[in-house]
Amino acid sequence: MSQIRFRIATPDDVQALVSLVTSAYRGESSRTGWTTEADLLDGERLAPEVLLADIKRPGSYVIIAERPGDSTHELVACAHVAEDNGAGYFGMFAVRPWLQGHGIGQAVLAEAERVVSEELGLERLRMTVIDVRLELIAWYERRGYQRTGEYQPFPYGDTRFGTPRRDDLRFAVLEKALA
Repeated sequence: MSQIRFRIATPDDVQALVSLVTSAYRGESSRTGWTTEADLLDGERLAPEVLLADIKRPGSYVIIAERPGDSTHELVACAHVAEDNGAGYFGMFAVRPWLQGHGIGQAVLAEAERVVSEELGLERLRMTVIDVRLELIAWYERRGYQRTGEYQPFPYGDTRFGTPRRDDLRFAVLEKALA
């Protein structure tokens, strides 16, 4: 993995972030990586107005991972963390499909855990993952996350989060204690 640096997103990053997240989860380009949801969902993965609200909300951090280049910094990954009912919440995690499997995602997850612990002062990090995404859940479990036994419904009918291709989707809740 080449050197990456982290920074917090600003409103100027919205379009680039929407493009990154879409490329990692939707459409044919997402099939280059292993995080694709193309067989589960069509449409948007991230609504720009939702992202902008997350960027502007106090106690909410959209983390950007960039790879320094000659004249620019290439946006390679992102994640969102925020306080949610006494724990950190982790979401909007995306790595460019052609860079997946090179340790960037693991570095972003570690940075998210650091932000939740040090910046937000929280002791737990929680996330939701579509429960049929067994390979992705196993990736998180190898990094210390555990299923809580809780599930949340998929937001059927809210096209800001995609158009489901099947009717049995729900989210499994995973959680990790941060040391």
